[in-house]
Amino acid sequence: MVETRIIDGKAVAAELRAEIAVEVAALKGQGLTPGLAVVLVGEDPASQVYVRNKGAQTLEAGMASFEHKLPADTPEADLLALVQRLNADARVHGILVQLPLPGHIDSMKVLSTIDPAKDVDGFHVVNAGRLAVGLDALVPCTPLGCIILLKAAQLLLKEDCTVTIAHSRTRDLPAECRTADILIAAVGRPEMVRGDWIKPGATVIDVGINRIAKPDGKTRLVGDVAFAEAQGVAGLITPVPGGVGPMTIACLLQNTLTAAKRQMG
Repeated sequence: MVETRIIDGKAVAAELRAEIAVEVAALKGQGLTPGLAVVLVGEDPASQVYVRNKGAQTLEAGMASFEHKLPADTPEADLLALVQRLNADARVHGILVQLPLPGHIDSMKVLSTIDPAKDVDGFHVVNAGRLAVGLDALVPCTPLGCIILLKAAQLLLKEDCTVTIAHSRTRDLPAECRTADILIAAVGRPEMVRGDWIKPGATVIDVGINRIAKPDGKTRLVGDVAFAEAQGVAGLITPVPGGVGPMTIACLLQNTLTAAKRQMG
């Protein structure tokens, strides 16, 4: 049996936020306060929690927080107009539109309206394209958080990995997973990745966050990996909650800081 070590995402995220706060204070000394605008459409409970956490951590880092909460029946044109106003607002260096959006709104149209220089979620086609061809761009927060966690565990000294992308219809998915030295699960299915899918000693990054019912009628959060089964097989693993989640928000702040510095010139 392998001794499994836990990668503490909360601790790594706290270190990153502390570093960001120091840089923000330095920018403020030069007369620039990085600003993050978060737009929420509707009243999805999970989205409300995410937006509240993002706002609180933005302020803790010394940044300016601009929250825009719109009703679920907001016309698409009104949302696009708000994004355009935020693009033009010099106080705002980063814009995040919380997903998912209501069905009557074209998410891609909204994301494409965000100024690529302020696209701190890294979803704009310009930023995605720049990354695809190896150019510098704002990186999506969750993948960036995964990379930082792996670096913190000293597993990506050169970042020279062979990447295999698999999905639910990949032939013999368990066998494919067992070949991986680093296994990143992001499928949105509770505990889909079982312990016997994992190569002994492998590092497991669990991006999933799913709410499931307990026998007493309450709910609990689990990842896409069967955590109890993975322990004793994986060499390192991120827990859920407390693994990738905290890193996503910390990386959002990192991207906002980066965007502010680039816009300052």
